[in-house]
Amino acid sequence: MNRDMMKSLVGKIVKIDRGGPDSRIGKLMDVYDDHLVLLTEDDGVVYYCTHHIKSVTENAKDQLEFDIEVPEEFEFKKADSFQGMLSSLMYQWVKINRGGPEKLEGVLGEVANDYVSLINKEEIVRLSMFHIRNISYGLKVEKPEEDVEGQQEHRNGSGKQKKDK
Repeated sequence: MNRDMMKSLVGKIVKIDRGGPDSRIGKLMDVYDDHLVLLTEDDGVVYYCTHHIKSVTENAKDQLEFDIEVPEEFEFKKADSFQGMLSSLMYQWVKINRGGPEKLEGVLGEVANDYVSLINKEEIVRLSMFHIRNISYGLKVEKPEEDVEGQQEHRNGSGKQKKDK
């Protein structure tokens, strides 16, 4: 994807890929030479390696749902390269390739030029750098309490019901 075109979408709500397990809707926070930063409702900050992105859909008519107010002081990890981003996440619990059969999670133990190692329970998984589509480390924007309660009432019907005696 063209970096200048992607830069023009920073701050907007976009959908990465059309569908499938790695497709996500979120606010495009930043774009670098080989990766971008997307803030999603469910997964928090997700870093996408751009050579794996097939399409980007702009939220032209507010059709994409995104219900998070991003605080002014919200900060996320930044790096000039995807490998630099991975290095900044060493020794943290991460989720790699968030959807589909190749999703992994664990502590990021090593970042080499062509692979990373992930530690989960008794396993050390070495994953080719080329096959990392996206990664997240749990940074999220918390929704205000009244929003959470309102959504819960909406899911449960009309909220609390009075019982007749």
